[in-house]
Formats: sequence, C-alpha cells, structure tokens
Amino acid sequence: MDGDTTGSLLVLASAAAFGTLGVLGEVAFGAGVSIPSTLALRFAVGSLVVWTGILAHRALTDGPHPALGLPPREALTAVALGAVGYAGVSYGFFVGVERMTAGLAAVVLYTYPLFVVALAAVFLDERVGARTVVAAGLTLAGVVVISRTGPGAFDPVGAAATVGAAVLYAAYIVVSRVTLESTDERVLTAYVAPAAAASLALVAAATNAVTVPSTPTGWGAVVALGVVATAFAIFAFFAGLARVDAGRAGVLSTAEPTVAVGLGAVFLGEPVTPAMLAGGALVVAGVVLVQTAAE
Repeated sequence: MDGDTTGSLLVLASAAAFGTLGVLGEVAFGAGVSIPSTLALRFAVGSLVVWTGILAHRALTDGPHPALGLPPREALTAVALGAVGYAGVSYGFFVGVERMTAGLAAVVLYTYPLFVVALAAVFLDERVGARTVVAAGLTLAGVVVISRTGPGAFDPVGAAATVGAAVLYAAYIVVSRVTLESTDERVLTAYVAPAAAASLALVAAATNAVTVPSTPTGWGAVVALGVVATAFAIFAFFAGLARVDAGRAGVLSTAEPTVAVGLGAVFLGEPVTPAMLAGGALVVAGVVLVQTAAE
C-alpha cells in the first residue's frame, strides 16, 4: 500500500479505537472510579504499553531507531501536549460522558474542526471562505437539534465541558501537526501519555478523588482504555497524521462518533433518537465540508 492508503487506514483505525472511550469510561465510572482516576489509570497503562513496545522494538530489530531523547523545546512541547492538551481534552470529554451519553458526548466533541479553522484564521491568517461559513452553520445547527433530545440526554454543563474539550483538541491537533515535522510519532506518543497520566494523577489527589476499580470488569475497562483507546489510538493517529494531510485526517476521524453511538446503543442500551441522528448527521456534514474546504 502507498503512504496515503496506509495513513488513511491508520486514522480510521484510530477513530474506531477512540470511539470506545465513552463506553469504557461509563463502565469504569460504574465500578466506582472517579473521572481523574479513570483517566490517570488510562494514561498510566497506555504509557506502560507504549514504552514496552518501543524498547522491545529497539531490542529486537536492527537498523536506525528514532532517538528517545528530544531537544528541550520539542520535549517541553510534547509534555505540554500531554499534561495540558490531552489531559484537558479527556477530562472535558469524560465530564460530558458522565452527564450525557457516550454517543452524544462524542458527537458534540466533533465540533472541533470548526475551532481548528478558527485558530488557523486567527494565528495563521488563513482565509475563511463561504464553504467554511456554511459548514459552521451546519455544525451549530446540529448541536441545536441534538439539544432538543430532552433533559434526560442533553445536559448543558456536560455539553459545555465537551465543547471546551473540542476547543482544546483543536489546539492540540494544530500543535501536534507542527511537532510531527521534527519528531517521530512513536516518541511523541511516549512523551504525551505519561505527561497526561502525571497531570491527571495530580488532579485526582488535589480533588480528593483518588479511587480504583472495585470489580474485575472495572479493571478490564481501565486496561482496555489504556491499551486500545490510548496506546494504540494515539499512535495510530500520529502515524496516520504523519502520512496524510490534516484535512483528510479530520474527515476520516468522523468515524469516531458513529462508532461511539453504536457501541453506546449496543452495550449500554443508550437511546438513539431521531433528533440525535439528525443532529449528528448535520455535525458530520459540517465537519466534512469544513475539512474539504481547507484542502
């Protein structure tokens, strides 16, 4: 396969893996684990998997390997991406999952491409065209339609936290794309995951929310969060992003909310209402339009 095809498949695989976040998080919450503890354990397990894989690959294969040490500027950026960017995105998203449904939170999170465009316009002086304006209208209309699903599904605080996570995720993607120009995706993942784990562990301790799973199912959810929805998902996204442009990666990543809604309905019995489907379709249409307009 050529680089574009490989990159596209990696981004799709990453989107599917990220789509398990909400369901696994709900299971962990049901096992008595707080949001910051769930996330700290998630990134701790993910860090262990990432570093074990990197060190094993270096030991078992010949040829050049990327340096594990980064120059001070790149190292500081990578740590910030994990401790502030990824930790903040995950926390805001899980607040949305806790207060709404896994599928609904995932759909709202996918307003982030609009914020990518806004950041590019403000900081990179990129022009905002008519298609982008239409895309923004579609996406915002989708969120409004979703908000009509009723108080049992849509929660204003959860939605606000998830939109905040979308803004932070947009900044995270922009900075990551620049960083990947000089940093190997495996090394960047190896820095991001432990930085996020440490940051969230501090949050758990500071808020007196240090908890651990009380059931084998809860531990299974935490391990799956670390292996599937963290180590594999982050690496696959970075690897795909290094091979395809950001616009295509954004379009392919729209598979994530579809996976999240489906898993929530199948495994958690979460409702899938016509308003959710219609609003989600508007959000995805806006995302695809804004990304193709940027290409």
